[in-house]
Amino acid sequence: MQQLEQDLKTALQAAARAVFGVEIPLASLALQPTRKEFAGSFTLVTFPLTKALGQGPEPIGRALGEWLQAHEPRVSGFNVVKGFLNLEIADADWLALFAQLQAQPAGAPVPTGGPQNVVVEYSSPNTNKPLHLGHLRNNFLGYSVAEILKATGATVTKANLVNDRGIHICKSMIAYQRFGHGETPASAGLKGDHLTGKYYVLFERHYREEIRQLEAEGVTNEVAKKQAPLMLEAQQMLQAWEAGDEAVMALWNQMNGWVYEGFTETYKNIGVDFDKFYYESGTYLLGKERVEEGLSTGVFFTKENGSVWVDLQAEGLDEKLLLRADGTSVYITQDLGTAELKYQDFGYDSSIYVIADEQNYHMQVLQATLGKLGKPYAAAIHHLSYGMVDLPSGKMKSREGTVVDADELVRDVVAAAKAATLEKGKTEGLSDAELEELYHLLGLGALKYYLLKVDPKKRMLFNPEESVALEGHTGPFIQYSYARIAAIRRKAAELGIAETADFAALGALAATERELVQELARYPAVVADAARTLSPAVVAQYAYDLAKAYNRFYAEVSIFQETDALKRSLRVALSARVGEQIKVALGLLGIQVPERM
Repeated sequence: MQQLEQDLKTALQAAARAVFGVEIPLASLALQPTRKEFAGSFTLVTFPLTKALGQGPEPIGRALGEWLQAHEPRVSGFNVVKGFLNLEIADADWLALFAQLQAQPAGAPVPTGGPQNVVVEYSSPNTNKPLHLGHLRNNFLGYSVAEILKATGATVTKANLVNDRGIHICKSMIAYQRFGHGETPASAGLKGDHLTGKYYVLFERHYREEIRQLEAEGVTNEVAKKQAPLMLEAQQMLQAWEAGDEAVMALWNQMNGWVYEGFTETYKNIGVDFDKFYYESGTYLLGKERVEEGLSTGVFFTKENGSVWVDLQAEGLDEKLLLRADGTSVYITQDLGTAELKYQDFGYDSSIYVIADEQNYHMQVLQATLGKLGKPYAAAIHHLSYGMVDLPSGKMKSREGTVVDADELVRDVVAAAKAATLEKGKTEGLSDAELEELYHLLGLGALKYYLLKVDPKKRMLFNPEESVALEGHTGPFIQYSYARIAAIRRKAAELGIAETADFAALGALAATERELVQELARYPAVVADAARTLSPAVVAQYAYDLAKAYNRFYAEVSIFQETDALKRSLRVALSARVGEQIKVALGLLGIQVPERM
């Protein structure tokens, strides 16, 4: 495809030279796909050429088109619509291009010249609550970006930094000590992460009540927040934890163990995985060492109360706390340690952090602080800053319990997929186990596609009804297209119709056949663009465009009723390749495809 575009640009350059006597730089000849309502495959916008060629956009288009049709065998026709020159490519070239595509696997690596040793850190949950809708966007983004970068031939490590320590963890622990009465996941009938999350919400509820009581006694809100007994206990527990108090450590290990069991179950259920786990409890000490290093070299400074800071005003930021006055660490402390550990383990040339845009400043501080310390990996840090997920009722807040629970949401989308599939009545020949697998596959396909089709940088509103839709611009629409193709391939095999042949002898192609070849050939450029922008939305749109193009093809041409054996074989071959490409593209999004529906 790239070669075809390059040849067309070279021919356009020759046409401008021959007709107008002007040398147009190849970079000024940008081609784009022709809009569906016009004949043609590639379009040249002629408006930018008017000054150099001294004529209006339409005369330029006609002159270039006439020269190409007379001198360039690949151009079989053209039309000009205002300032747009639409070029029609000879069918022989489309068939040759399809032969090239068939000669290599649908998921062949797409070298881009980008980073070759990449760590993608995503999920990064807190062990004081279960995963929620916002975590799902994070997990799906991180997994998909890792798979897209793998598709470029890069070595990619999927990392998960578990936030298993800190004041927020102590809040759940204090609440459990106060109100738990020995409750366990088994006795409560809850997943361990849900049980721990319950006590995080309980802490907040009782903490707010204590604040109200203090305010009623005449204490200001700001002071009440600091002096509330529960908060003081949580801070004391954090200090005891960092001091290694046995009782505190035992409770911490017990509750975290419950949470890890819950996380493992959720990760398996949503189809994401990790190559390496890091734990803040194992990185904060190294972070403290980096703080000491910065103090000894004069990069950091100590304030009167003993807290340690870095001055980043010269970098356009501010002063940033690195260590509290009581010696306990903050988020940035362990982040300094984790960045170093990852570099020691993998020597990355790119370290991608999949973190919501609420942490943009934090990530700027991390990179600038590592730069101040002279760390060689500071420049390799890249923040994939994604927009938050809002509910129709507003922002989600874990401490108030106003979140969309990930496990519950997955159950809902699977139930919706089941209801829609049963309504269509297309479940013949599938066992109960196969049907349950199908419902889960379709439900997750709907949810993942819904969250990934939006550009990561954009904040998005979660609409429950849209998220479980199985038709339209959705994952299940694309999955249905794959299943249709799988059925066609099975029937073709039964009839002995080959998926490969020499199609060079074929005459004219149908418009939808040309469109399919062009869509198939776009895949390398799509992967390159998605890798460059770290946007699975690019792949999601491609998968949808390819499925739409196939459904137009399926509606407009006959496959098994075609009397010409070579045409029939071509249509089966096109179907097969589209199916393989859909499977690869959806795989980059973490979405599986059904062989039968």
